Amino acid sequence: MFRNIPPVTKNLLLLNIMFFVVSIVLAQNGNDISRMLGAHYFNSFLFQPFQIVTHMFMHSITDFFHILFNMILLIMFGGHLERVWGSKRYFIFYIACGLGAIVLYNSIGMFQIYELKNALIADGYDLRILNNQLSAENFESIQIHSEASQELLQNYINLSFSTLVGASGAIFGLLAGFAMLFPNTELMLLFPPIPIKAKYLIGGYLAFEVYSSIYRSGDQIAHLAHVGGAVVGIIIILIWRKRDRTNFY
Repeated sequence: MFRNIPPVTKNLLLLNIMFFVVSIVLAQNGNDISRMLGAHYFNSFLFQPFQIVTHMFMHSITDFFHILFNMILLIMFGGHLERVWGSKRYFIFYIACGLGAIVLYNSIGMFQIYELKNALIADGYDLRILNNQLSAENFESIQIHSEASQELLQNYINLSFSTLVGASGAIFGLLAGFAMLFPNTELMLLFPPIPIKAKYLIGGYLAFEVYSSIYRSGDQIAHLAHVGGAVVGIIIILIWRKRDRTNFY
């Protein structure tokens, strides 16, 4: 089966597995690289530009099913799309969906951090000193200026250290692309084992993610990133379909 995976999909699969294995090995030595290579909000003091790309290949080492599920979907749907489009178009689509995921993920969090920064400054905090203390995880040296600011400070810490990892944003782009190209293709559910058309199964899954991004924000899953990847995938498909209907059904 591995030989039959097209080249870009195969390389993406290997990269994700490599990052996952390296993360486990380093974690056993007390080094957590998810904070460095996972994506932080763009206006977080922990953000680095390279995280825009590296976060797509990082997965939580405490959730094996996260990477397993993503890689199965990558092989199933990504491999099929690469055969249809060719490697170049497929690679562009995959990366664009991953970038769309992180952009939408940042849309709300950046605004929240901006508001918290202003509130902390108004309460007398020097953000340069505060960020240096937080970067060094020197929490004991932080002086709480007021009882009201304690909650602000905790929210600022939580959002600043929040990390986006995983290929899920790009994977949801692949799902959306497949559903638009092959809407009537029947996919077999495992539980219960019944066939269902791609437009209904994937469409329902995307609708659930939209709902979850609004009403289930506290479950530690970046539903907004999933939606962002799917939205970009849909937009790209619509643009390509308008320019050239070849390979679109």
